[in-house]
Amino acid sequence: MKPIFLFIYYSIAQHLPMQPFPGYAFFYRVRRFLVKRIIKKCGEKIIIKDHCYFGNGARLTVGDRTQLGQNAQLGGEIILGNDILMGPDIVIMATSHNFDRIDIPINQQGADKEKPVIIGNDVWLGTRSVIMPGVKIGNHCIVASGAVVTKSFEDYSIIGGVPAKLIKMRK
Repeated sequence: MKPIFLFIYYSIAQHLPMQPFPGYAFFYRVRRFLVKRIIKKCGEKIIIKDHCYFGNGARLTVGDRTQLGQNAQLGGEIILGNDILMGPDIVIMATSHNFDRIDIPINQQGADKEKPVIIGNDVWLGTRSVIMPGVKIGNHCIVASGAVVTKSFEDYSIIGGVPAKLIKMRK
């Protein structure tokens, strides 16, 4: 059945409108119904905005009340905690390419070892932020819009920049 749910999601449901379009709550329920049957683990009351891409979902875990943002791109083993808020155009990748050899083109060197991404509870990912492989973002963090997160950050961090750095603590 999973292939059927994937087909319906990617061919129809991901294109359904979101808030403030009339009937958006129904469209959210349709996407949630399908995604619960696609991804590895799905929490309660999640929201999937339009055009969210997560491959076949086999390695995606989503906690309760988490929002998968509009145009989000999620690839590889990703664990999202509870109550995550995502702005549009978020990229979270647990995979990358090998590039160690200079005698072989990068596109022929194959994939690097997958490095899971873990995002804690109560995290806000700002518009167009990018989370790179192997990153762990602690609970209650804020990631500024446009940040490229290449390393892990502890609970209550506010981070931003390219590459992202600690701006201040929320406490």
